[in-house]
Amino acid sequence: MWYNNILDTIGNTPLVKLNKIAKDIPATVLAKIETTNPGNSIKDRMALKMIEDAEKSGKLKPGGTIIEGTSGNTGMGLAIAAVIKGYKCIFTSTDKQSKEKFDALRAFGAEVIVCPTNVEPEDPRSYYSVSSRLEREVPNSWKPNQYDNLSNSQAHYESTGPEIWEQTEGKVTHLIAGVGTGGTISGIARYLKEKNPAIQILGIDTYGSVFKKYKETGVFDKNEIYPYITEGIGEDFLPQNVDFSLIDHFEKVTDKDAALMTREIARKEGIFSGNSTGSAVAGLLQMKDKFKEGDVVVIIFPDHGTRYLGKMYNDDWLRDRGFLKDEKLTARDIISKKDVQEIITIDCEKSVLEAINTIKSLNISQIPVTQKGMVIGKITESDILDSLIENPSIKSQPIMNITTAPFPFVDLNTSIDRISGMINKDNIAVLVEDGNGKIEIITQYDIINAISA
Repeated sequence: MWYNNILDTIGNTPLVKLNKIAKDIPATVLAKIETTNPGNSIKDRMALKMIEDAEKSGKLKPGGTIIEGTSGNTGMGLAIAAVIKGYKCIFTSTDKQSKEKFDALRAFGAEVIVCPTNVEPEDPRSYYSVSSRLEREVPNSWKPNQYDNLSNSQAHYESTGPEIWEQTEGKVTHLIAGVGTGGTISGIARYLKEKNPAIQILGIDTYGSVFKKYKETGVFDKNEIYPYITEGIGEDFLPQNVDFSLIDHFEKVTDKDAALMTREIARKEGIFSGNSTGSAVAGLLQMKDKFKEGDVVVIIFPDHGTRYLGKMYNDDWLRDRGFLKDEKLTARDIISKKDVQEIITIDCEKSVLEAINTIKSLNISQIPVTQKGMVIGKITESDILDSLIENPSIKSQPIMNITTAPFPFVDLNTSIDRISGMINKDNIAVLVEDGNGKIEIITQYDIINAISA
């Protein structure tokens, strides 16, 4: 058997039982592995459906350009279909998405425009607004608008929902899926509830998104909106594809829990999945009291782990956000082993001579320079020496004239390896803010002292 082209391989993805990670759940938990689609994500289904429906309606014409705002997976599905069908692609996305996603889109010949995350959807810089502007400006172009294009949810009503019903022999009792555009969960939910209205549809949301509160109160609360790291789920507006009447419950999952669970799935189940999968499984465990013996829970695993190698699967990235504890010494450990002493700073208006006297009297080699209490730079013995050799009269001038870039700040969870790598002949210390807002300085001597203590 063969296929006419790669688009014919979309769908019919496997359902796989989760064992170790769901051992405390009394129900049978099954993962719908959407990474076997050609674009390695569930978005292939709706991308093809949107294109085919636009072709039928005449909105997408031969040789046209597809313009879409996408976090990467929808773009991949559209790009693959565009290659086969002869369209160009321009995608806008946000700067919080992983570089791997952009690289993958460009591999298929798509143009990718990266826009800022932390702006309102109506802001002309947002990836929504930029894609809409390009649709107006680029001749013979079409914007799928995956958020409000109901072909999105229809794709899952026609394919994903029936597959789940057939694969579970109609025994499915719960569906868990992340909610972003809403197409996946709403399309599957509509099909399953037509088959059995008792099936519970559980949506996964993230902190910083409006979905959960809107479902529970009917209020669109802008105070719920703030930046978050989790990719692929949550929104700061209400897409038309989110059918709240079909979703029985929303469960919020933190960025940290989602990121760490993403890694756990690979290590415990051997399934290399993406960030929204981590959210969904973390949500499953948070909701474990909802399930009983005999239940059959299906979780959508939307995309592949290769798109998150620089993020959720990168220890340094996790450490930088405080998501991963390092077994090695950290800045917190180094500070705890230091003798208690006030950090010495000097105001930028003080003279070079005053800086020299401070260094002499305290027998120190460097001083952070402040302006109105804020660290703005540093001054070291070598800075002073170089300046005096060049201009002896500089002693009477303010030290702001010879202040150099400040010591870099690190957080309390930064590992000793990273700190020691940051300290060199040009940068002889780092600064860290302790849990009480107090600034501490870490030098090579402090590192040596912490190791040998």
